Amino acid sequence: MKRQAPFLIGLVLILAALPLGYFLFLHKPPPPPPPPPVVAPPPVVEAPVPDKPVEMEISEVSGTVEVRRKDGTWQKVEKGVTLRATDAVRTRDGSYAVLIGGESVLVRMDSGTEVTVEQLSDSLSRIMLASGMATTTVRPGSRHTFEVKAANSDAVARATEGTFTMSNDGEGTVAVGSREGQVEFVGNGKVVIVRAGQQSVVRPGSNGPSEPTPVPASLLRKVQWPAGRQNKREIVVQGQAEPGIRLEVGGETFSPSKDGSFTRTVALKEGENEVKIRAVSVGGSQQEDSQKFSVDTRPPVIKKLKTPWGNAGGQITPAQPDSP
Repeated sequence: MKRQAPFLIGLVLILAALPLGYFLFLHKPPPPPPPPPVVAPPPVVEAPVPDKPVEMEISEVSGTVEVRRKDGTWQKVEKGVTLRATDAVRTRDGSYAVLIGGESVLVRMDSGTEVTVEQLSDSLSRIMLASGMATTTVRPGSRHTFEVKAANSDAVARATEGTFTMSNDGEGTVAVGSREGQVEFVGNGKVVIVRAGQQSVVRPGSNGPSEPTPVPASLLRKVQWPAGRQNKREIVVQGQAEPGIRLEVGGETFSPSKDGSFTRTVALKEGENEVKIRAVSVGGSQQEDSQKFSVDTRPPVIKKLKTPWGNAGGQITPAQPDSP
């Protein structure tokens, strides 16, 4: 027994070490606890970048051009004047002005035109055409939308590039023509796309813009001229023209009525006169007609007659009546 004791003790130790060795070397450790869930940071909401203010400037002036500020007074201006929202600009007869908006927009105001600046921003600008004719060019690649609204109408022309013209008679007849690119013309809930070389017209009481048609080459349908010889210093010119165009007679610019008819009184001077009528469409086409007039308002000269009995010779004496 004394000899077997060390053996038995060693065997016991070996058997006792087996579970420990299994646990230490053969037993797989439990999987580590799952990592805590990753909480995503809240999304960063970028604040909208406000549109940069855009200035509109009068870059070219010819004749008499006036600006109305908030105080309501009209003042004659020269080129270089900066316009702000609510400012109005008008050109007198025989005058024109060119407006520029940043590097994106150019607006040419024809004779007898009035516009009001409504909105100026880096992405959208808007003017209101009270009367007359204005041509707008929006440069490509500018990412800028330009709108022209018509006063006394719900008609709006809108483009992101190209060149278009709007005319407004101030009484509900509005025409839009495209010279380059295309323009969206909206009125009375109807939308038409006017492409280069086309025009569309809104008339009072209509259902919105007409379907786009080619710009007519003939603008003056009929002109009634009075007689060429006149004994008074004014004449009345009548005629029929395409609706939506602008007419110039005797230095005065105006729009025909909604059906195209027009009547104008023109002052003349003594002697020889030439009266011209000029028509311009929103598509850029023009037509002229003219007539010459000779005015003589002097009273006729009556020569004094010489009677025989008034002669110095006195050869013939008129008979004297018998006395009662």
